[in-house]
This record gives sequence, C-alpha cells and structure tokens, in this order.
Amino acid sequence: MIKRRKTKELLIGNVKIGNGAPIAVQSMCNTDTRDINATIKQIDELTDAGCEIIRLAVLNSDAAESLKDIVKLSKIPVVADIHFDYRLAIQAINNGVSALRLNPGNIGKREYVEKVVTLAKQQKIPIRIGINAGSLEKGLQNENLTLAEKLVKSAEGHIKILEDLDFDLTKVSLKSSDVLTTIEAYKLFSDKYDYPLHLGITEAGTLKCGLIKSSVGIGSLLSSGIGDTVRVSLTENPVEEVIAGYEILKSLNLRQRGVNFISCPTCGRTQIDLIGLAKRVEDRFKSLEVPITIATMGCPVNGPGEAKHADFGIAGAIGEGYIFHKGEVIARVPESELLDKLEQVINNYLEQ
Repeated sequence: MIKRRKTKELLIGNVKIGNGAPIAVQSMCNTDTRDINATIKQIDELTDAGCEIIRLAVLNSDAAESLKDIVKLSKIPVVADIHFDYRLAIQAINNGVSALRLNPGNIGKREYVEKVVTLAKQQKIPIRIGINAGSLEKGLQNENLTLAEKLVKSAEGHIKILEDLDFDLTKVSLKSSDVLTTIEAYKLFSDKYDYPLHLGITEAGTLKCGLIKSSVGIGSLLSSGIGDTVRVSLTENPVEEVIAGYEILKSLNLRQRGVNFISCPTCGRTQIDLIGLAKRVEDRFKSLEVPITIATMGCPVNGPGEAKHADFGIAGAIGEGYIFHKGEVIARVPESELLDKLEQVINNYLEQ
C-alpha cells in the first residue's frame, strides 16, 4: 500500500484534487481550439477513454471565445492553457473554464497579474503553475544550482506572487524531459510545500519511448506517494495518453478502470500465436468497464499457475488451448475458438 503525501484540496470543476482524492488522469487536445466541432469530438473520445480533465491551448482571443461553447458541450472540466497575455486568462475565466494553467510571472505587469488572480479568486478558479525546464526565466539559467533546484526556485517565485495576493487555489507541475531531473524536482518541492502536484515528463517522445520515460518518472513519484493528477505526454493520439495514465496507476494499485491485461513473454514452449492472441484479447475486451484481470499465457505448463491471481485466462497448447478461471482449467478448445470461448465464459460470469 502506497502512503500518499497529504496535499491541499481543491476542485477543478467537479473533480476533487489533492487531500487523498483519487489521482486524476488528464490530457490535452491537439486540435485547434477555434475549431469547436473538432475539439468537442476529441474531448468526447478522451472522455470515453477515461479522461477526467482536459486542457486546451488558448493562442488568441478567437480561441478564448470558442471556450464558451466548448465548456458547455464538454462532459469533463476544461482547463485553459495561457501564456503571456493576461487578457486571454480573463476571457477564459469569463467563458466558464474550470481552471487555468499559467505562470503568473510571465503575464506582465503586477496590475495584470492582480486582475487575473482577483477574478480567479472570485470565481474559485484554480491556477496550475506549470514550470518547464525548457522555459525557465533567464535570471535562473546562470545560477549555480542543479536543474531540478532551478525548477523548484522558479515555482517558488510564481507561488509567492499568488500567496502575496492571498490566493491558494494552486496546483504545481515541475516538468523536464529528463526523468531524473523531474523526479528530483518533485521530491524537493514535496519536502517544502503541500500544494497538489500534477505529474508528467514533458516532451517524452513517441508512443514507445515516451511511455517508457513517463512510466519510469511518473511511476517512481507515485510510488513515493507524490502526485495528485497525471498526464502522460506523448507524440501520439491523446487517447493513448489517457490509456497510459490508467495503466501506470493500475500497476501501482492506485486506480482501477477496466480490464487489467497480463500476458507472458514467448518462449520455446509456445505452440500458438501468442503475440497475435494477446493483442486480440486486449482488443476484444478493451472496452469492458469491469475491473477484472485477464491473462494470456503461452503454454499449459506454467500458464494457469503463474496467472492464478487472474480472474480469467487462456493457456496455449499445440493447436488448442485451455480456458482457466482463478487458476482452475474449465475448458479445452481448439486454438481458433479460444477467444470466442473466453468471451462466452466471461459474459456468463458477469451475468450471474
């Protein structure tokens, strides 16, 4: 059991963040926010995949104006991603977003910051301070500090601006594309503050490389009890980010959504198309909402025994296979019928 660090509680729309609330999975649309139909279509796809909070880039006033309709149509809370122009933040709040992602020190004069923060405070709109290693303030770049320490110091500067304005609906992220830097930064910050934290490895890469980096970085922090929301940043369809986020959380028993798939590596004992079968099993049951574990194992020698903790599974043999439930073999069928038989067994179980 992972003991999570206690953080302040805040609400993003109807999603509770911090103070022991379930770790929320979020993503970011890659559509043009001005294209309302395309953006809502993607938000719906992400929502169906389990996304709980969605962030949108707000590049200009037209994008900020589109938020009015997007917020009304979105089934999940919308966060506006703002850079430099305080007027976009004000427009986004007035158009109904549930939170902002901005760095108050980057939006100009003190009076501009005060205008945004005053309105956010009135509307109870949280602000995520998003620190990124690639965009640190110039004054920090030459300081004799580690990159992780610079990330934390940058966050502290922005936090002070908000605290001086008596604002504490704050969430923080400290992202780097370097996994160890990210881990160090979050740990340093967690030792000093109790603001809720959004986890991620920025610019992690494409699906395969990005997933590995994110799993190591995010997983390490979560296993230390650090983190209140996660985004797995991938150069990929953002639906994959949501799926990956849940898989990381499921692997640490922090969240459970849908089926937990397990399968063994192939070896010389395998006499069936295990790789293809495992992929077909995942595809067949990926939309099943029930939190069960399904195993696809290569041979009857170790299959049912190694996967006895699974609710259901397949163990291959020569041209055939076995269907097992909780480690007990319950059916023996030809290879071509394995998937259909497994589905029948699972459906019968769920209907009981």
